[in-house]
Amino acid sequence: MIILIKQSATEEQMQHLEGWLQLQGLGIHRSTGHAQTIMGLVGDTSRIDIDLVRALDIVEDVKRIQEPYKNANRKFHPEDTVIDVAGRKIGGGHFMTIAGPCSVESEEQIIEVAKAVKEAGADMLRGGAFKPRTSPYAFQGLRGEGLRLLSLAKKETGLPIVTEVMDISQLELFDDVDVIQVGARNMQNFELLKELGTLRKPILLKRGLMSTFEELLMSAEYIMAGGNEEVILCERGIRGFETYTRNVLDVCAVPVLQKLSHLPVIIDPSHSTGRADLVAPMSLSAVAAGADGLIIEVHNNPAKALCDGKQSLTPAAFGKLKKKIDSIRATMNEWDD
Repeated sequence: MIILIKQSATEEQMQHLEGWLQLQGLGIHRSTGHAQTIMGLVGDTSRIDIDLVRALDIVEDVKRIQEPYKNANRKFHPEDTVIDVAGRKIGGGHFMTIAGPCSVESEEQIIEVAKAVKEAGADMLRGGAFKPRTSPYAFQGLRGEGLRLLSLAKKETGLPIVTEVMDISQLELFDDVDVIQVGARNMQNFELLKELGTLRKPILLKRGLMSTFEELLMSAEYIMAGGNEEVILCERGIRGFETYTRNVLDVCAVPVLQKLSHLPVIIDPSHSTGRADLVAPMSLSAVAAGADGLIIEVHNNPAKALCDGKQSLTPAAFGKLKKKIDSIRATMNEWDD
């Protein structure tokens, strides 16, 4: 349920209404926009008399929400959420480019790539320390050592870092991580999501291989219900019958999720295609669709990468792509004007 508050309402009146609603056992999510204040009610609202609430002097209207996700719902929060990561913003017209290797392999490798992507204009550095792999014999990442090397690259370049967590027990090692990534395989690891909800750190949540938009938003809801409202949604491709590409990039996820939710939406063209030659066209299509950002794999020597070399761009290729991204964004901004 959402309550639309009149512009004439005072803070004292709103606090009085919130207090009464809390006595009914409801959680309150207040969203104050430029022209409207909305109170989103979380919990069992079946006992609330809509007509009674609607009759209050400060209430303009009351509406029931059918979707099971509340905090992530745009109806609760009409304006775009803007997330600040060490001074770099995403959402609400702010675009973020995240780049780096699939896996951290060595100090020399991660620092070389970090410097290269920063020079090309990347806003954040990605790199896997803990790697979920289909085969138990594949490279599983450097784990704690990988996080240490990411921190070194962060100190060397000033780029904030994003890396994936696989288990609650690993979180104690993530103090220096700026954005914690939840991979597609863990999108419905609800115990992990609940724990991430207790943090005050942005979470990059990837859509599962066979998950619906509602399932993705319900996973975001798990995090937000715990109090952490800084969630970035990521479309990374879903499973289809075509074998030419690694996955099927669902570009329409951008406008659909932006319609349903106020959270930033980014695209991962590397995992969705699995092919370096398709990363550029899919990145540009995502920008044209209105994505709030991209997360792109870049390796200084893709042919010798320990993980996903086939889908990784060289630093030079990333630099060329970044210029095209900026050009497309400039064109889109002109159309908006």
